[in-house]
Amino acid sequence: LPMKLDEMDRRILRALQRSGRLHNNELAKEVGLSPSPCLRRVKLLEEAGVIDRYVAVLNAAKVDQGLTVFVRVWLQKQDAETVNRFTRAVMQLPQVVECHLMAGDCDFLLRIVVSNLEQYRQFQTDNLGQIEGIQNMKTEIPMQLIKQTLELPIWGEAAPCSQADSQPTIRAGSVSRSKSSAPITPNASAASRRVLPSAC
Repeated sequence: LPMKLDEMDRRILRALQRSGRLHNNELAKEVGLSPSPCLRRVKLLEEAGVIDRYVAVLNAAKVDQGLTVFVRVWLQKQDAETVNRFTRAVMQLPQVVECHLMAGDCDFLLRIVVSNLEQYRQFQTDNLGQIEGIQNMKTEIPMQLIKQTLELPIWGEAAPCSQADSQPTIRAGSVSRSKSSAPITPNASAASRRVLPSAC
């Protein structure tokens, strides 16, 4: 169950999401606490699993992993054996940084990072395409990264809303959907026949 957070907890979490290397004294000053209660709150958040871990976020281009592709995957069957076999195989591929079981048209959505298109082609041929049980794959290549963040929106009961939220800026040549457009409804029949993968 979600942990009940007060405003001071949320301040701490927002600050640590921006910079996980903040020393306790710096963090306490930023959120308006004295060092001892600040450290105590951080420890409680860690013990409760709210803070899962501390990591270094790398610049993908600097480590020659600057190309992101999205792959939609359809399986031949949606039984437990096929789904679990696919998920186990994907877990062994470091190029796949995200894998989502979908409710809708496709069965899985993957986010893959590689150096360039040639490396992706090789990865698709030698690794992804060799997974037993795949019926079809479709690759989507993003033209431009608009937003990417690891920060979760840690707000109170009412999240702040800016003018930009309701009127986004769209670059020339992009496809937009108006606010009044009908929402995309997942394919209920496709979702109902899928089997959730077992824990690996």
